[in-house]
Amino acid sequence: MNRLYHVPLSPFCRKVRLTLAEKKIEVELVEERYWEPTPEFLRRNPAGKVPILRMDSRVLTESQAICEYLEETVPNPPLMPKDPGARHEVRRLCSWFDDKFQNEVTSKLVYERVNKKVMAQGYPDSKNVKFGAARIKYHLDYMAWLLDQRRWLAGDVMTLADFTAAAHLSCLDYISDVDWHRQPAVKDWYAKIKSRPSFRTLLVDQISGFPPPAHYADLDF
Repeated sequence: MNRLYHVPLSPFCRKVRLTLAEKKIEVELVEERYWEPTPEFLRRNPAGKVPILRMDSRVLTESQAICEYLEETVPNPPLMPKDPGARHEVRRLCSWFDDKFQNEVTSKLVYERVNKKVMAQGYPDSKNVKFGAARIKYHLDYMAWLLDQRRWLAGDVMTLADFTAAAHLSCLDYISDVDWHRQPAVKDWYAKIKSRPSFRTLLVDQISGFPPPAHYADLDF
């Protein structure tokens, strides 16, 4: 049985979960307290990070590398375009969300509001929370600008870039930190992603002590 070591409110883990589900690859989910690493966990990934995918006798790490491995080994349905320029745009946007958005928004809101309590690392830093709340507006505006020119974030077909962005926004939506009224185009885009069968497992996630808002699992939010 394929096995994914993950934490539920990690955008990197969610990105891999979406890719696995979209490609109809069954996987057993195993929650991993990576902040309390065991020797066994560090043998799987010496970097001490999740997600970790055990598949076909391989141990795969790093979310982007995992997703591209899945794309190459299970090409249907495709999540990367064939044209080199289009593939570059997908990778650019994946990096945008996994690097810039993560550093400016996700880490400032999800980590401060949820992870710190779960990891017993103290109280939220209000400066970080304010910074993340301000920066998400810029990113939503940028996404709306992209969607004004394209059907999906990286082009006219859905790609891994859309799943990467949706993974981050779904974590923030779980804690009600997305103003969906700011950019209707982004809300419409997210509604299309959210309604896909591959998204269902994310919508039933529950983090102890942090119940999701009522609209989180509502497809007509």
